[in-house]
Amino acid sequence: MKQNCWEFKKCGREPGGKHVGDFGVCPAAVDDRLQGIHGGKNAGRACWVMAGTLCGGKVQGTFAQKYSNCEVCDFFKAVKKEENGTYQMSIVLLNKLKAFG
Repeated sequence: MKQNCWEFKKCGREPGGKHVGDFGVCPAAVDDRLQGIHGGKNAGRACWVMAGTLCGGKVQGTFAQKYSNCEVCDFFKAVKKEENGTYQMSIVLLNKLKAFG
């Protein structure tokens, strides 16, 4: 089974996670607009396009503000490798988010 970002990174921001009280529930764990993308739950395998995810112990901003950090993330690299020919580019994912409001 493919891991979602909160499982891979063990951040504890999934619903009921140990760090929800500190940082809130991560948007990637609950936003269903990207459900199933790259085989993940909600946006769990497309977290780099979601504002408000956690990186380096800090809640991150918008895609434009955080993407350079995401490009070097071990989880991002793992998803790209695992998905190989079926990886969906960020612009496609951002357009899906926009289309579903």
